[in-house]
Amino acid sequence: MQAFYSDQFVLPLPVGHRFPMAKYAMLRDAVAQHLPTIQLLQAPRASDAELMLVHVPAYVTAIADGTVAAAVMREIGFPWSEAMAERARRSVGATVAAARSALRRGVSASLAGGTHHAYAAKGGGFCVFNDVAVAARVLQAQRAREGRSLQVAVIDLDVHQGNGTAHIFQGDDSVFTLSLHGEKNFPFRKEAGDIDIGLPDGCADADYLAALDRALSELAQRCRPKLVFFLAGADPFEGDRLGRLKLTPSGMQMRDQRVFDWCFAARIPVVVLMAGGYGVRIEETVALQLQTFRLALAHWQKSQGIAR
Repeated sequence: MQAFYSDQFVLPLPVGHRFPMAKYAMLRDAVAQHLPTIQLLQAPRASDAELMLVHVPAYVTAIADGTVAAAVMREIGFPWSEAMAERARRSVGATVAAARSALRRGVSASLAGGTHHAYAAKGGGFCVFNDVAVAARVLQAQRAREGRSLQVAVIDLDVHQGNGTAHIFQGDDSVFTLSLHGEKNFPFRKEAGDIDIGLPDGCADADYLAALDRALSELAQRCRPKLVFFLAGADPFEGDRLGRLKLTPSGMQMRDQRVFDWCFAARIPVVVLMAGGYGVRIEETVALQLQTFRLALAHWQKSQGIAR
């Protein structure tokens, strides 16, 4: 199993900024130590041409050269810097590379990714470019050149709805979006995806898993994807500062296992993305994401030879 990282590009953030930049390097160290059979690879850069399969050219250029409007950067939540622009490209490149690897090998991952608040012409919520949207379009374009199609499903279990992803793919039958999220949490203006399940504050393991089971059953009835992007956000965890749900570590494990079991039963390659995680204790966020990687590795080991 391959996993792609971009944590060598660190944003110069103000002291006290709530984005947990340190978790990415911590996660890579934990994977290297505890899951040494995962092959860790440096993420390539996403090119302008790849980014512009989804994003407005003027926005891509403005992020690259630093001419992006201050209001746009405030919505993203980061100050502009060359490191920010490069990290954004590498995060997308990691997901593109992971998607290609998943189609060949059955399972792959990015140690970042899941930047689902980015729209075609703007970012938001710590998301600059939409890595899943770009990766889907890159692979679909490649398949189209080969005279084939690629149906994609996005299973987004970050606690915050993937508004950018939903908006980008509205009316597009080639990409199916499923989201379980906090109904009253950010973003406060939701976009319509294909399956949207808003959960109440305080939702705990049993109710969450029942909702996920219903969502996956509906997905199976409505879509036959050839590739799944799984946004395994750690922020539904009860110890998350921004989550407002009450999943235990066991509940988080059962959540991830359900997704991997669903993909295995349908013999669908899966790309695992870390998405959000803002634990009161950053070590808990890293432990939950390491748990996701451990389950992904077990799924990969079980699914060798998956039909593609």
